[in-house]
This record gives sequence, structure tokens and C-alpha cells, in this order.
Amino acid sequence: MTTPSALERPTGVPLGRRLAARLVLLPAVALTLLPPRRLRAVLGALRRGAAPATAAQARQARDAMCAVSLRCTGPKGCLPRSLGAALLCRLRGTWPTWCAGVRVVPPFTAHAWIEAEGRPVGEDVPAGYFARLVAVEPTER
Repeated sequence: MTTPSALERPTGVPLGRRLAARLVLLPAVALTLLPPRRLRAVLGALRRGAAPATAAQARQARDAMCAVSLRCTGPKGCLPRSLGAALLCRLRGTWPTWCAGVRVVPPFTAHAWIEAEGRPVGEDVPAGYFARLVAVEPTER
């Protein structure tokens, strides 16, 4: 049995940010095809020299990805959405913490998300809802 749902796409995302999100969408989708070890290595290289993203910067990047892509907005779009948001932050010289892990409450599901200032961005879940298995954090400056 399926549950009907409506996808909520953010509105009010500036044109420049939407264009930048479209620019990183294809690389983000391509990164989803990499095995986990290689993906972590690529993200580790991309984060070099970037300042930690603020919660507002990370939220703007995530919203931009959802505004330009139904795939990223959907329930199975967490990996391209999180990768795209991280890449979009990187274009602006910052890096959020990119995370992949699992939900700790039943039913078991894998998930990818970004964090900034120690909290998941745009996930609307309580603290401890996800357990990190992989994290690519900003480098120390």
C-alpha cells in the first residue's frame, strides 16, 4: 500500500542560485554512481580549502537543489540532493558536513544529508534520528 504525498518545492530561490544548482546537478547525479570509498575520496578532495558552511548557507543550497530538481525533492533523492547541496556550497567557498548513514528507528533505511553547525539541515527530525556511518567534514583552516 502506498501513501499519497505531495512534493514541496521551495519557492523564492533567486535565479542565480537556481542556475548554479542546475550547474551542479549533473555532477551530483554522476557522483551517486561512485562506490562509497571513491565517493568519500572525491568529496575529501573537493572540501579542501573551504570554510565551514553556516546553517543558513547550507539551507539555501539544499533549497536550491530542491527547487530545480524533482528528483532531489523526492523521497529517494537524498543522495543527489545532499551531494548537490555540498557542491553548491563549495562553489561559494564553504563546505557543510556531508553525511551518509541510517535511520535508528524502525524501519531501517539508508539516508544521506548535510549538516551545518552540528545539526542536520532541512531534515525536520529530532536529534539522534540518524546514525552517521560516513561523514566528510570541513577541513580545519
